[in-house]
Amino acid sequence: MENVDKILAVAPMMDLTDRHCRSFHRILTKKAHLYSEMINTGAIIYGDAHRHLDFDKDQHYVVLQLGGSEPEDLAKAAKKGQEWGYDQIDLNCGCPSERVQKGSFGACLMAEPTLVAECVKAMKNTVSIPISVKHRLGLNDMNPEINADYQFTLDFMCSVAQAGASQVTIHARNAVLKGLSPKENRTIPPLRYDMAKRLRVDLQKHFPNVKVLLNGGLDDNQSISNQWDDFDGFMVGRAAYHTPAMLLAWDRMISSQGQEFGYFLNEQTWLDIQKGVIRYSQSWLEQTHQVPSKDFYLAAITRHVLGLAHGLGGSRLWRQRLSDHRIIAPVKTHQQIEEFFVQASGYLRMLSDQGDESGVLQYVD
Repeated sequence: MENVDKILAVAPMMDLTDRHCRSFHRILTKKAHLYSEMINTGAIIYGDAHRHLDFDKDQHYVVLQLGGSEPEDLAKAAKKGQEWGYDQIDLNCGCPSERVQKGSFGACLMAEPTLVAECVKAMKNTVSIPISVKHRLGLNDMNPEINADYQFTLDFMCSVAQAGASQVTIHARNAVLKGLSPKENRTIPPLRYDMAKRLRVDLQKHFPNVKVLLNGGLDDNQSISNQWDDFDGFMVGRAAYHTPAMLLAWDRMISSQGQEFGYFLNEQTWLDIQKGVIRYSQSWLEQTHQVPSKDFYLAAITRHVLGLAHGLGGSRLWRQRLSDHRIIAPVKTHQQIEEFFVQASGYLRMLSDQGDESGVLQYVD
């Protein structure tokens, strides 16, 4: 495989990685790949495509994740995604929820590799942007130490690669399709990074240009760095959402090949992020004014920012203000948006990177 930068990505998460979340994350990192929520093909083809697909152009590189199992519908939805400006289309073959299974897509598709290959091929023949697949290590009680179970997953990966997928993301846990909730499926099945690593090696013997990303259990930047040489990239879900400051190190991690993974959320960095959030919120206000049916509500943005102050003094009061609908609802002008965020930040205590004459870092209000 050619020597290219590793990929760091924020995973697609239902009801979380909407357009506002992605624009906030883009303020923190310029190089990360940002994924949409999983969107059902029917919602794009027959529903309100604008509501599902619109995004701000500063979000690139941005990936549209689709849920579906009908090749023709996936091709139509992928085409709309390309027309809307998405950089890549990803097919969900990893979601274990029963609601998704009833729609015959998500993790249950791993049991139908021929169908998934047809889906990938249909999309590949329709669009010019890359097609990728996100899947699990295996299904139910499969044991990757058993040759037949390991071969099941490798065959699935080879099948989608043969059909034209240029990237696969392995959530390094099995998907248990009955008896576990989606939340339990993210924690109870054991992580097997060793098996995911082996799958990457074996896949690339046949398809050396297909990238393999690791997903699952990557709770901080050190855990990414620990696996750096074993995968072509990494996808982080809940940790990136609930402690988004970790994204501040991602651009540097990529340029340093995983060596520099620390970050320091100091006063100046906080002010720079705050300016970006204010500018984005004001831009969204202007966009809602252009569409009579849209109403501006700042909480649609602030709900994604709550984890930024994790670990800072005063963060509880800051979060309370950013989630208090009595305070948020009246915010309707550019000036009110700026005043809202500036006043909220007044509750925080953080380290200044300026220090005093002795070089000792000082707490500032």
